[in-house]
Amino acid sequence: MTIPPEDPRHQRAAQSRQPITILMADDDEDDRMFAEDALVESRVLNNFRCVEDGEELMDYLKRRGKYAAPGSAPRPGLILLDLNMPRKDGREALAEIKSDPRLRSIPVIVLTTSSAQEDIIRSYDLGVNSFVSKPVTFAGLVDVMRDLGRYWIEIVQLPDTGQED
Repeated sequence: MTIPPEDPRHQRAAQSRQPITILMADDDEDDRMFAEDALVESRVLNNFRCVEDGEELMDYLKRRGKYAAPGSAPRPGLILLDLNMPRKDGREALAEIKSDPRLRSIPVIVLTTSSAQEDIIRSYDLGVNSFVSKPVTFAGLVDVMRDLGRYWIEIVQLPDTGQED
């Protein structure tokens, strides 16, 4: 049985969930802005943070450099990861995340322009939780963000991150 969003039971269940931090790693400023706008448009209301490449992603996750100060890098409940970034690409970052016992439980969704079978297979081999090709329209991105939010935030039981700062 599906409970419609307007049903009070659905609203109570949604209210009982703690907001999570969604961390997006993407070198394209427009893609980061569109993703944030799409999350707002799709009513996926959570803490949204962005980094520009795999090196910055790892600094954020390991609280190094500009992320060393308490409160500057809340542990994400979900990572949206582009594959093609400078310095350290998404594949390298994914391998590092999934090999670290403190980080590997964080769900990672590859959100990329690639739809190459090689990238899909390698991403799953490295431990990605989902592989999603970026839609070409904003409306398509809103749909994807709504579906990701519904699944990863409303349906799936995520590990308690403690939201430690």
